[in-house]
Amino acid sequence: MKINKLLIATHNQGKFKESQVKLSKDLGIEIVSLADLGIIEDYKETGQTYEENAMAKAKFYYNLSKIPTMADDSGLSVEALGGEPGVHSRTWPGYTATDEELLQMLLDKMKDVPAEKRSAKFVTVVAFYDGQEELIARGEQLGTIASQLICKMDKGLPYSAVFYPDGYDKVFSELTIDQKNAISHRGRALEQIIKQLK
Repeated sequence: MKINKLLIATHNQGKFKESQVKLSKDLGIEIVSLADLGIIEDYKETGQTYEENAMAKAKFYYNLSKIPTMADDSGLSVEALGGEPGVHSRTWPGYTATDEELLQMLLDKMKDVPAEKRSAKFVTVVAFYDGQEELIARGEQLGTIASQLICKMDKGLPYSAVFYPDGYDKVFSELTIDQKNAISHRGRALEQIIKQLK
């Protein structure tokens, strides 16, 4: 498939930066953001799965921009919390919460959970839509939740400041974008979608 411009449909600057670095390097095409196009509309996620949300978001922003569009839906699934917050990671308290509120809620709910029971996984589903073709890819990364904030939060990625990916002694937010893209849930999903686009 030949495309020369791609919209990454997110208002989340942390997600945009991670995706842009990988996609521009691997596809060698122009990557634009919603801000670049002056699109301020928010897509309200109503799907019950990452796949539903990601594809609906890609179609929503394609219809606004008429540019091939990639969107994702991501979440953190914590074993000790029965898989929460999962697909509702951004609206966990019942509304669209701030990074600080989300992180505090996670740490509060986990405060009595022992070290050996703090396992979790990050999930990202990436969807691509160009008016005709629909592509979808899923990536996961296993890890554990720290008992406190380890480093400064990346804007829009609060849980990354307390998530140790398996095999690493640094949380996601301490890794460089290239290091994170090599192992992360988003990096894995992007890798698959890049193969499909090529």
